[in-house]
Amino acid sequence: MKSAVIVFPGSNCDRDLAVAIHQATGERPAMVWHRETALPEGLDLIGVPGGFSYGDYLRSGAIGANSPIMREVKQAAERGVAVLGICNGFQILTETGLLPGALLRNSGIRFVCRDVRLEVASSQSAFTSRYDAEEEIVIPVAHHDGNYFADEATLDRLEGEGRIAFRYAENCNGSARDIAGIVNPQGNVLGMMPHPERMIEPAHGGTDGRRLFEGLVAAIG
Repeated sequence: MKSAVIVFPGSNCDRDLAVAIHQATGERPAMVWHRETALPEGLDLIGVPGGFSYGDYLRSGAIGANSPIMREVKQAAERGVAVLGICNGFQILTETGLLPGALLRNSGIRFVCRDVRLEVASSQSAFTSRYDAEEEIVIPVAHHDGNYFADEATLDRLEGEGRIAFRYAENCNGSARDIAGIVNPQGNVLGMMPHPERMIEPAHGGTDGRRLFEGLVAAIG
């Protein structure tokens, strides 16, 4: 499986994501700098990592979404390439329009950094296929702007189309309808605030994140 991880100034989870992908696929992803104007050919998966792209200036993910490489990422996603955006990556995907809604300041106005319990809302996408629906897992979060917001019509559509991938079992940031992760209508783009790449081996305190990557490998092959 051929993959790439996008690297922005301010990314701090790009290597974590690369390690997780390498462990799941056996192949090292290409690390693609944000100013590049082309992606490697034949990609199966693109990772948009967490961190603080451009220091979160303007608003989280807004400048990163306008990086030259993100035009290519958007086109790849529209062709059906799998795209995984984690934390700041989720923020960037909403700013590009690949996913609906926005990530606002946490309701408690504090940075949240701890393990949280999640409920797998749907196991129908490639990203969640190794989980059971309604299964509870533990994944860490680390964000200041993770409060998912969308208008009621959009939220109803996400619910009705089964596009909510993960919910907070304990809502740590005020997200509407406890949303922690969503997919696009085609199911090939996932944005989530929790960090599955930080829970892939026992040394991390658990392996609940590993199955997300293993499911991708099985689905994309």
